[in-house]
Amino acid sequence: MNTILTFLLNTWARIKPYFRNKYILTITLVLLWITFLDRNNLIERFRMVREVYQLENDCEYYRERIVNDSARLVELHSSPEMLEKYAREQYLMKRDNEDIFVIVDR
Repeated sequence: MNTILTFLLNTWARIKPYFRNKYILTITLVLLWITFLDRNNLIERFRMVREVYQLENDCEYYRERIVNDSARLVELHSSPEMLEKYAREQYLMKRDNEDIFVIVDR
């Protein structure tokens, strides 16, 4: 018991006086707690902010896709020629007297 107490006192004496200040110790402990130990720590907060930013970008992308697809849908419903063209391109549909050759770019 005595050796442990002596060790702690010697260790405390070797610490610089400005690090032994109770305000510095308190601020250091609070910063460590906020940065690493808390459930809502800074590291997790930065991760969540990055995820929100990514989700907002995804949301904008999907809004643009909805606008483009809606315009395409109106175009397909308005013109039978466009509907036929879309069916031929996407579903490889053909007329009875036609042959289809699919060319794949690599």
